[in-house]
Amino acid sequence: MKFTLSWLKDHLETSATLDEILYALTDLGHEVEEVENPEDKLGAFRICRVIEAVQHPNADRLRVCRVATWPNGPEGAMEEVQVVCGAPNARTGLVGVFAPTGTHVPGTGVDLKPGNIRGVDSNGMLCSERELELSDDHNGIIDLPEDAPVGVRFIDYRGVNDPMIYVKITPNRPDGLGVRGLARDLAARGLGTLKALDIPQIEAKFAAPIKVVIADELKAKGCPVFAGRVIRGVKNGPSPDWLAARLKAIGLRPISTLVDITNYFTFGLNRPLHVFDMAKVRGDLRIHPAQGGEELLALDGKTYALHPGMMVISDDQGPESLAGIMGGELSGCSDATTDVFLESAFWDPITIATTGRALRINSDARYRFERGVDPAFTLPGLDLATAMVIDLCGGEPSDLVIDGAVPDTARSYPFDPARVVSLVGMEIAEADQRATLAALGFTLTGDQAAPPSWRPDVQGAADLVEEVARVASLTKLVGKPMTRALPGVPKPILTPLQQREKAARRQIAALGYNECVTYSFIDQTAAALFGGGTDAVRVDNPISSEMTHLRPDLLPGLLRAAARNQARGFMDLALFEVGPVFAGGEPGEQALQATGLLIGAAAPRDPYGSRRPVDVFDAKADAEAVLAALGAPAKVQVSRKVAGWWHPGRSGVIGLGPNVLAAFGEVHPRVLAALDVKGPAVAFTVQVANVPMPKAKTPTKPALAISDLQAVERDFAFVVDMGVEALTLVNAAQGSDKALIESVRVFDQFTGEKAEAQMGAGKKSIAFTVRLQPQDKTLTEKDIEAVSAKIVEKVSKATGGTLRG
Repeated sequence: MKFTLSWLKDHLETSATLDEILYALTDLGHEVEEVENPEDKLGAFRICRVIEAVQHPNADRLRVCRVATWPNGPEGAMEEVQVVCGAPNARTGLVGVFAPTGTHVPGTGVDLKPGNIRGVDSNGMLCSERELELSDDHNGIIDLPEDAPVGVRFIDYRGVNDPMIYVKITPNRPDGLGVRGLARDLAARGLGTLKALDIPQIEAKFAAPIKVVIADELKAKGCPVFAGRVIRGVKNGPSPDWLAARLKAIGLRPISTLVDITNYFTFGLNRPLHVFDMAKVRGDLRIHPAQGGEELLALDGKTYALHPGMMVISDDQGPESLAGIMGGELSGCSDATTDVFLESAFWDPITIATTGRALRINSDARYRFERGVDPAFTLPGLDLATAMVIDLCGGEPSDLVIDGAVPDTARSYPFDPARVVSLVGMEIAEADQRATLAALGFTLTGDQAAPPSWRPDVQGAADLVEEVARVASLTKLVGKPMTRALPGVPKPILTPLQQREKAARRQIAALGYNECVTYSFIDQTAAALFGGGTDAVRVDNPISSEMTHLRPDLLPGLLRAAARNQARGFMDLALFEVGPVFAGGEPGEQALQATGLLIGAAAPRDPYGSRRPVDVFDAKADAEAVLAALGAPAKVQVSRKVAGWWHPGRSGVIGLGPNVLAAFGEVHPRVLAALDVKGPAVAFTVQVANVPMPKAKTPTKPALAISDLQAVERDFAFVVDMGVEALTLVNAAQGSDKALIESVRVFDQFTGEKAEAQMGAGKKSIAFTVRLQPQDKTLTEKDIEAVSAKIVEKVSKATGGTLRG
């Protein structure tokens, strides 16, 4: 948002200095990005008089001028300076603009130094308008009237001593996109008084020869109100100097009086307007959604193909304007325009933003409408603009033409002065709080405060507190020591699930994995490989085509990261991530996973030949380590009921009955090929929330249960069929005596031709160790034999095998 100091003072009666205003704007939340002060650039240029101009002795096109200057102002002493000048209008008696040596000339970028031109000394410069960046005129030096006050600074005489201020407006403050909105904030801060804005009463001279109609489907949201007025007999042409100078100061190019008036209202009052040339409009104006395929030649000289649903303003010959964004060339005004239709409307911000983004049009009108202008100012803004058109261009107005109604933005929130202390920590008197809100345009009735129509960002009682604190200045906050904590042990801050997430992350990192943080959005192809990719998790407005769906699992992101690392020559990888996965888009359809991925070798190369590729047992061991860190019970079940992205013969699921705690194993080769990963790859996934919580809720760890009685280990070897899994033997042996048997561990498997030669075709031998740990008495040989008999019985019954002799 750009404006000049004089423009601000049109709305704010103030004696504050420029520095005070700049500081207050930033402190109020409108960060000042840049200030262009003409004094810094043109303050050294003063009005002078040429005492004598004679021909240069050594150059036909140069003149040697004796110039009378007043370096300290008209009250100071006159000094005479010799200047060599090549301007054709340099003459004796000319009143011009002089730059002394040492001055930076902005139009040329040169710092003036004493010089010698063709043997004649020259000290300083007589300037043209282009050298002062006032215009492109460089045909001669500035020639001022004879009565121009010599010695005065040229910027003061010309009236261009008006600083330009560039303020960064946050998206939640659309009222700051008008000079008056900023003036209102400064007045509330106490830097002056907001001047009254008198709305004129427009007396209609004739009935408007045109109607406006809003399509029914747009009245509810897209365009609640559209109004306008015909003004006939206008005389268009160049704007008056004050209006043209004001627009040029903020970087806008003056076009014509009618167009410049609309720009003036856009920046001054945050009320974008549009003017149609009535001679070019055929029939009535309709505001309707585009059918798609229509074309509009806009005022920027480009032709735009309209998409279905875009709001347009059309007459009988087709689209005339892109609603709220840019007008059309066909009905644009020119110097020949005599009758106009001045339009003021309120447009839906979302619809304007969507259309502008689709067509890639950036305009001052779009910038304001998509952030939200004041709907209540739609008709008053039209009346003010009508009065200015008549004042500057003449003409007479018609009656008001309108369709729709101004949307009702009335709302109120509880006003509690004590909340300023509780929310912000500032002590502000209630009277001061009420005065602040009233100065900002709020209406206070008892303990209720109603925001003004130009403040769509105020949506609750907390926003009232923010307004009071913002105007009072948050720099006045005083640091205070924290209140002393109550005695005793404080309650834990982290939830149990957060504590588990932290424990899982720490444990996996301790196992040697490198943590990854991948996006929660993945492409549909990858999501479908892991049971996702449905419409329930599709993102309506994805960042890119590769981030269209919420991830159903952490493995897709890790495998993508592995593929990128492999493409760069890193083949041995250990990656992990702890984060959310999504089964749907509703609450409760999100879960926390801890996933690790291993690819390549289990150890680096060494001279002892210990290097081997990772396998399913590496993943199983790491999954069990993570479960142990999360407090999962030691006795769990392992099954082969795995999901489709796991290798069916080299994977498993760890659970407690139907409750799945983790999955582990090799990733299916089909998945690796789809994600361009060179395998094999093993992984584990722990469902963090599925691990049962401990029954005893104590702040300390449970007592260590240890027996001082001697443990006993016995080895068993069974001959079973090749299809029997070792886990079946382990589970059967473990269940023989749950109180006495501490652990069962497989230590040998005998298979192959030699095994079949000894034990029969299709047979193998599995050997395991059973550790017996008594708790109340030392085991006798009879006790050990009894337990051994139970183990042999249970394993034989479960597997159909026999004890190997």
